[in-house]
Amino acid sequence: MDIPLLDLKAQYKSIKNKIDDALMRVVESQYFVLSQEVESLEKEVADYCGALYGAGVASGTDALILAMRALGIGEGDFVITSPFTFFATSESISLLGARPLFADIDAETYNIDPNKIIKLLQSADINVRSRIKAIVPVHLYGQCADMDAITEIAEQFHLKIVEDCAQAMGAMYKGKKAGSFGSAGAFSFFPSKNLGAFGDGGIILSQDEAFIRKVKELRVHGSREMYIHEEIGYNSRLDSLQAAILRVKLLELDSWLERKRVIADKYDKAFTPLGILPPKVDENNVHTYHQYTIRLEDRDELMQYLNRKGISARVYYPVPLHLQPCYKNLGYSIGSFPISETAAEHVLSLPVYPELSEDKIDYIIQTVKSFFGS
Repeated sequence: MDIPLLDLKAQYKSIKNKIDDALMRVVESQYFVLSQEVESLEKEVADYCGALYGAGVASGTDALILAMRALGIGEGDFVITSPFTFFATSESISLLGARPLFADIDAETYNIDPNKIIKLLQSADINVRSRIKAIVPVHLYGQCADMDAITEIAEQFHLKIVEDCAQAMGAMYKGKKAGSFGSAGAFSFFPSKNLGAFGDGGIILSQDEAFIRKVKELRVHGSREMYIHEEIGYNSRLDSLQAAILRVKLLELDSWLERKRVIADKYDKAFTPLGILPPKVDENNVHTYHQYTIRLEDRDELMQYLNRKGISARVYYPVPLHLQPCYKNLGYSIGSFPISETAAEHVLSLPVYPELSEDKIDYIIQTVKSFFGS
């Protein structure tokens, strides 16, 4: 049996006619960039997430960059974020000329620990603290960070919040959707995401209309009107074909997420007796299981065993950001963030896509059990 980590072919097959109709609608219109399709998607995603405004951009990375740029973050500033996430989070900060300041994660949820943020702020040199402008909490694996605590810290220290929602479309914290808490929510439409395009794309959400207007200027070369450039911006426009595809998928998203939660529950019940640590779902959260990530001592051995049995399993993420070669100049080293480093050594993500059949779910469970001799 061959079970990929994600089966986009199966997803397309389940909605093929709707997708094909949407694509043909765009082709027949011959409007391919920032058209009515994009405007409709912006409104629909904003409504879905409980935000007032949205701006489609070219990628999730661009969503982070443009959101922070529109908030005035730039050269010489500092931004607090997690060391345990995909590189784009800190890369976006660095590309603006700012510097990432890492705060370690919670050992159970893998999201940034508010207590570590407080310690970082309290211990920072006054010259550094005065230049800390924002917190970028990452809603890792599809579960929101502790947004009450993070919001309280941001208010206390007069910081902006840019939510990294790349993995968290549809996730909820205390009844509110990811992307509706901070100054901005940055989402990715990379094909593997909960809401994924047939290429790349992203969106920035906010409750602030003036902020979104700024983002929309930045995404078209800093232009408010054609050929008049208020500032140097970017070429970061979401195309109409992707928007049309995403509008179709958005209507399916809740049912897909519910199916993933059903699969995750089956895994939880099967794996916990084996001594595997399943994903910890905080009581305030509705998890979307962008990744179903377990934790165990002999992670590498299990991953190799599953791969030999035809089951794709992958590590997200094997090297924390503070240990990346390009960040040697930041002064971090092994031991700087022990919880993130331990997670990187022991986490493993298993297939959890909605189209996963019952026989494949059972095969995954039985294969994991057989590894443990159960």
